[in-house]
Amino acid sequence: METTLDIQRKRLQLRAWRRGFKEADLILGRFADARLAGMSADEIAQFEALLDEADGDIYDWYLGRQPLPAEFDTPLFAAIKAFPVADHAADGDGPGAT
Repeated sequence: METTLDIQRKRLQLRAWRRGFKEADLILGRFADARLAGMSADEIAQFEALLDEADGDIYDWYLGRQPLPAEFDTPLFAAIKAFPVADHAADGDGPGAT
């Protein structure tokens, strides 16, 4: 039986891949695929709050074009920035990709 946290993880994985901004999809979706299962409840809450932000803002923070707001200056965002997105390019694009 799935727990509430498992259901939340699945929902966030889909949200990470369905951003509407391809670069954000690739960054957040691939990060979610690789790391979401191992995130704590607190990290999941942080990730969910990040997904509530606009794609353009997230991308600018990721690239360092805009200052990262204090509420997102967390080890989780540092892990997203450090995540080797290109290394996961062959993994497919999104849940269920073959």
